[in-house]
Amino acid sequence: MSNFTEKQKELDPEFTGFFDSFAFAEVPESSGIDEKTRYVAILASLLGCQGVNEFKAILPLALNSLSPVEVKEILYQSTAYLGIGRVYPFFDAANEIMEKESIELPLPSQSTTTPENRLEKGIGVQVDLFGDQMADFWKASDINRFLATNCFGDYYTRKGLDYKNRELITFCFLASLGGCELQLLAHSQANFMQGNDKEFLIEIVYQLVPYIGYPRSLNAISIVNKAAEEFEK
Repeated sequence: MSNFTEKQKELDPEFTGFFDSFAFAEVPESSGIDEKTRYVAILASLLGCQGVNEFKAILPLALNSLSPVEVKEILYQSTAYLGIGRVYPFFDAANEIMEKESIELPLPSQSTTTPENRLEKGIGVQVDLFGDQMADFWKASDINRFLATNCFGDYYTRKGLDYKNRELITFCFLASLGGCELQLLAHSQANFMQGNDKEFLIEIVYQLVPYIGYPRSLNAISIVNKAAEEFEK
């Protein structure tokens, strides 16, 4: 299952051969991660590491396992963690590919909040994910309030992905972005609370190695191990 063009394979046959063998055979076969979950993680990771060309190559394959709504929810939520400056090109890429696949756009609305209740709903999500100590977290500063209303109120409350998958993609965004160790630690623990345990997250990181490289993968594994130690105390 190659994602290289025929021209690329012609000009770099050695590289494309061993990369495809590693990324599409050795790595997937090394774990019990199902194909749908693997594509959820890879798409989120490519957003995190800014791999827009690889995103274009992988998305048609991913659409065999993921619904268009699931793909768009990964894309939408990434904005809260990566910012529109990084995410904007991926909107064009996703829309172009979906139109080629004859997927009718825009997709049905997945929003479940209103301007009046997004703060309340966002606080509820934070409590669900991180514990009761988050109930008043929004009061500490404007950015804390933005987190409650926007990151959690606007995105996590949407249909299309459950909390378990939303925490998984957040983990992949942060691991692939790099430099977000404190946030990766917190969201590793939030993953644990949703049933994505230490062993599962490490297996997810293994699936990301071809896309984000070894330094960020090893850093992510180190954070997962640290999160597990703290979580078990």
